[in-house]
Order: sequence, then structure tokens, then C-alpha cells
Amino acid sequence: MAAGRCEHICTHSEAKTFGRWPGVKKGSKEATSLQKKPQEQIDLLFCIKYGEWTAEDWGKVIFSDEASFRLFRASGKRLVRRRKGERYHQFCVMPTVKHPENIHVWGCFSSKGVGSLTILPKNTAMNKEWYQNTLQQQLLSTIQQQFGEEQCIFQHDGALCHKAKVITKWLRTKTLTFLIHGLETPQILIPLRTCGQFLKRRVDKQKPTNSDKLQKVIMKKWVAISQELAQKLIESMPSRIAKVLKKQGQHCKY
Repeated sequence: MAAGRCEHICTHSEAKTFGRWPGVKKGSKEATSLQKKPQEQIDLLFCIKYGEWTAEDWGKVIFSDEASFRLFRASGKRLVRRRKGERYHQFCVMPTVKHPENIHVWGCFSSKGVGSLTILPKNTAMNKEWYQNTLQQQLLSTIQQQFGEEQCIFQHDGALCHKAKVITKWLRTKTLTFLIHGLETPQILIPLRTCGQFLKRRVDKQKPTNSDKLQKVIMKKWVAISQELAQKLIESMPSRIAKVLKKQGQHCKY
């Protein structure tokens, strides 16, 4: 018994040190949301409920989500190759600011392409008043433009401002059918978040230096997202749901 335990410890140590042990692959941990178990059950129930939906069914859904952009974004480390003594050379350091400005945006899209994008005032987070105004001014116009008189379904997550009574009442008065994901729903079930990551990478490459430039870049890169990409993400919903069902609601690759 002791020998078996010792062999296991040595195997783990060697694999950790050299990364060459058969069947062992070195790699960093994937970032995941710190979800409690009930959230996994909520996601699983959602997938069971809509597991029979086809790509055509999801094509009738208009997805929405919020995202934040930060000037001089420096989330995580950036790797750079340098020689000894070059640690503080200009090309080896990354500028930061103590209190960077945050830009919060709301956007929506469907298989027909991206819809409206609302940029909130600087350092302003979404609340129920802003949300109702955004839905009134942006969502309805997007639905009219993309679906006309066709029936569509509106999706948003379970953020507190989304579940406010005034918002639920407003949606019902507009006779809108809506889906609600959990507050901590993983990105695999909200394709707009995949699109949001794509948008953030494009914005970061432009390196805007002030808030006005950041807003212009965000809007420019948003409207440049192709209808083909939006349709591809929507059509991936059945396979995304199948992966979550296979993993029984646990985290999985998307």
C-alpha cells in the first residue's frame, strides 16, 4: 500500500516538474465563474428545457448582454521576451492608470446580424431605469428592423435590474416573449458573450488613449461584425447545449 502511494507521489512530482509524463499535459487553469452548485442545476434545467430546439428555433431569438471596456486595459499578465537587465526597458513595461475609466455598453444580436449598441455615460453602470430606457429606445427598433412583423423571442440574463418588476411589466406590455438565463450563466449558453470577447480583442488592438476615442472604436468595431459570424454563433446553440448536457451542467469548452 505504501509503495503504491509512493509511486503515485513520484509520478505526480515528475509530471509537474518536467511535463513529459505519458498522458500528462502542462497548461494553465481556465478562468471560470465561481458558481455555486445550484447555478449548475439551473443551467442544466435550461438545457433540458431547450435541448430539442434546432438552429432554426434559435434563429428566432434576439440575444442581449452587457459588457464593460476599460482604458489602458491590463487584466492579467502580458508576456514579453527580454534579456537580462531589460526588465524596465520601455518595451518591457505596460502603462497603467490608478483609476481607469470604465465604459459600459449594452448590445443585442440575432442570426440576422448585430443590432443596436448603447454606450452608457462614463463610469455609469446599468440599473433598471437605464435598462428600461435602453429597451425602449434600442431593442424595439432592432426587432422592427430585423424581424418586422415576425414573432421573435428576447433573451437576457438574470441580473437584478433585468428582473425588476418594472422591467418584467414593460416586457409583457410589449407582448414580448423572453428567456432568462441565470445571473452567472456560463458563456457557452450566451453566444453574444463569445461575440463580446471577439469585440474586446479588436478594440484592444486599437489602443485608444481617451474615453472619446474608446467609444468611437467600440462602435466602429461593433458595426463591423459580420452577419455571417452572428449566424454562425446562433447556429452553434444546439451543440453548445449538447455539451452542457453531456457535462451535466459543469464547465466545458466552448
